[in-house]
Amino acid sequence: MPDWYVYTGVPDATGDIGRLPPPPPWRDFKGAVPEEAAELPEIDPAHEHQARSYRPDPDAVEQVNAALYLRRPLLVTGRPGTGKSTLAHAVARELRLGPVLYWAITSRVTLADGLYSYDPLTRLYDRESGRAQDADDEIGKYVRLGPLGTALLPAVRPRVLLIDEIDKSDIDLPNDLLTIFEEGRYEIRELARQKRRTHRVSTADGRTVPVTDGSVGCKAFPLVIMTSNGEREFPAAFLRRCVTLALPEPGRDELREIVRAHLGDLSDESEDLIRLFLSRKSGGQLATDQLLHAVYLTHHAARDGGVDRLALAERIMPHLNSGVPDDDD
Repeated sequence: MPDWYVYTGVPDATGDIGRLPPPPPWRDFKGAVPEEAAELPEIDPAHEHQARSYRPDPDAVEQVNAALYLRRPLLVTGRPGTGKSTLAHAVARELRLGPVLYWAITSRVTLADGLYSYDPLTRLYDRESGRAQDADDEIGKYVRLGPLGTALLPAVRPRVLLIDEIDKSDIDLPNDLLTIFEEGRYEIRELARQKRRTHRVSTADGRTVPVTDGSVGCKAFPLVIMTSNGEREFPAAFLRRCVTLALPEPGRDELREIVRAHLGDLSDESEDLIRLFLSRKSGGQLATDQLLHAVYLTHHAARDGGVDRLALAERIMPHLNSGVPDDDD
């Protein structure tokens, strides 16, 4: 393992984000960190198993470290089931960077959706009903930061932001993200217009934080992991500002290790199912979690005998595409 790595990908390792050197001069952000924002929320226990069980390949570990050092987004491309999303949770767990902030992308999503939302109708109702006594003092409670907006809050340690399936976005979103990624800051216009300087707003991870003069700017640039299934190309201006990683599909040895990491002793029964999984991939697309399902289910279904394990496994590993082999299969 190279000495310069901050993220190691080693099972149960605990890394030290503090070992990162200062950022490059062109990626040095100046956000002021409020005292109450110095500590990050606890890691989300819902993703603890996936994070601990993840086994990244050497290229993934290297490129994660490159993104951390350079303070650049990481664009991860690969087929479904290759572990693109789980990589984010694994990095957050090892480096103790809090729960992963998640932003799912569709063709209808805009940059504003990721930054923040403002609810003027509820504010108007509260004012008319007498619930809001001072419009300036109360406006912050009608603002909620999105996952991207929360990731850019000033903090001592970077947050991990997962932008999932960015290749499904509207054609303009990657370019719209460029300014945010370069500046590391954004403005909440509704707050910037108020006489009162500081307002408290809610975040995507359930906290309330102060925002002064309607401006949010990061101190530590977040580790932004964007996933893509390779369904489209991205503009050159976008790609040159990213660290890129193409995740390969796991081979026989990698599948053995994945099954062992997730299912422990059940991996002893998985060799025939791994062979079936690999042979079926010649006829269409499969995902690794389908193999895990097959190992777990056939083990428990066959405990009392009378079950054809391979036939059962085949039925719960349907191809994810039309069944026509891809050109590179």
